[in-house]
Amino acid sequence: MGDTVDRERIASAVRELISAIGENPDSSELASTPFRVADAYSEFFAGVGQDAAVLLSDSVPVGEETGELVLMRDIRLRSMCEHHLLPFRGRAHVAYRPGARVVGLSAIPRVVEVLAARPQVQERLGEQIAQTLEDGLAPEGVLVVLEASHGCVADRGVRQSESVTVTVASRGSLADPAAQTPIFSLLGHPEGSA
Repeated sequence: MGDTVDRERIASAVRELISAIGENPDSSELASTPFRVADAYSEFFAGVGQDAAVLLSDSVPVGEETGELVLMRDIRLRSMCEHHLLPFRGRAHVAYRPGARVVGLSAIPRVVEVLAARPQVQERLGEQIAQTLEDGLAPEGVLVVLEASHGCVADRGVRQSESVTVTVASRGSLADPAAQTPIFSLLGHPEGSA
C-alpha cells in the first residue's frame, strides 16, 4: 500500500501547513495529525505507479457462448481531485461487450480502485477505466458511467453539497448512443441522460 508515498515528507509538509494556518503543530491536539495524514495519503494515492492493466491479465477465452453484455453496477468509488486534493466519492458502472475473452468480475472493481487511487479528475478517470478494459480485453465495446460528489464543489466555492457529476466514457460498439440506451435503462437512467 502506497509504496511511492514518502510518509516522512508528507508529515513534514503537514506540520508546515498547520503552522501556516496559525496553529501549533506540537499541541496535544495536533501532534499526531501529520502522521495520520501521511497514513491517509498512503491509502488515497496507493494507485500511483501501479499498472491497472495487470489486473486483467488473467482473462479467459469464452468462445461462442458469450452473452451480449457484462455490466457491473454500483462499484464504490473514492478518489482525490487533483485540483484541491479533496475527495470525490460515488459509483462506477462498467459495461463491456465481450470479444474473445472475459475477466473475473472482481478484476473490474480492482481496476477502478487502482486508477482512482491517484490524483485525478473524474473525466480522465472514466476514460482511463474504459481504455484499460479496451487494451486488456479487446472487447467489442466498453461503456463507463461515473457518478460522483466532489468535495471541492460541496465544501468550498459554490458549496453545492447535493450535486452529482456524471461522466460517460465509451469505446467501440458501445460508443453508439443507440447501443447505450438499454444500458442506461439497466442503470435506472432515462435514455440519454446518464
